[in-house]
Amino acid sequence: MSVAHPIIAVTGSSGAGTSTVKHAFNDMFRREDIKPVVIEGDSFHRYDRQAMKEKTAEYEAQGKILTHFGPDANELDKLEALFKEYSDHGTGKKRLYVHDDKEAALYGHAPGTFTSWEPIDPDSHLLFYEGLHGGIITDQVNVARHVDLLIGVVPVVNLEWIQKIHRDCLNRGYSSEAVVQIILKRMPDYVHYICPQFTHTHINFQRVPLVDTSDPFIARDIPTPDESNVVIRFRNPHMADFPYYLKMLNGSFMSRANTIVVPGGKMGLAMEVVLTPIIHDIMARKQEHS
Repeated sequence: MSVAHPIIAVTGSSGAGTSTVKHAFNDMFRREDIKPVVIEGDSFHRYDRQAMKEKTAEYEAQGKILTHFGPDANELDKLEALFKEYSDHGTGKKRLYVHDDKEAALYGHAPGTFTSWEPIDPDSHLLFYEGLHGGIITDQVNVARHVDLLIGVVPVVNLEWIQKIHRDCLNRGYSSEAVVQIILKRMPDYVHYICPQFTHTHINFQRVPLVDTSDPFIARDIPTPDESNVVIRFRNPHMADFPYYLKMLNGSFMSRANTIVVPGGKMGLAMEVVLTPIIHDIMARKQEHS
């Protein structure tokens, strides 16, 4: 952790509410006049898209499973090294993973490949990470120890499955059966490497559907935000201003001494209400240090 070079990490699997998170943080950074270095978790995958397919087949031939949730498919040592270097000196290198044709045209690299490593902006105010492993701790790495504000964003697992099935079938042309097989293959890594991170987070935002998702594999629609609640849990309730939250977030209520529940449609607003004062304090300490 660092007062001079703070790191904010949002950890959670894809489909957990990435667009809402990015929009909320963009708003906060703009209002607070913060210039972040943005690090995407995908950029620390070990293999490009084609190599990942080949390596996955190689693992399966050996009776093993390789997924992006686990350490074998990611360069977590480089991620921790970046966090440490940035925390110590405000420096480091970053690259991007090119997801589609639109990004390929923008960055000049084929979809499924990486851009070259480049130095990060030395005048940045903080590092902002969003991806799968912002709070991971294993026998080999401890990424979480370098993070000043660690946030978990995760839907309940049935909702996560529904979102993945709909996304992969609609956008990637997979069959429902193929997506179910992917979910099953990833489950051990999800249990061992994704879930434990949410015990290390300072704050968790968990979306909970208010409609029946008991069989996510036959669900026709993804529950909408208005058909959901968001459970916000603070590891340390002393960092929270619950009376302020209850006043600002209409329809919210306390479910435990460290937990507030808000309507799902207010998730983005809730993030801004909860996180803006915390980020403001982080920047104030940085200013005092300098």
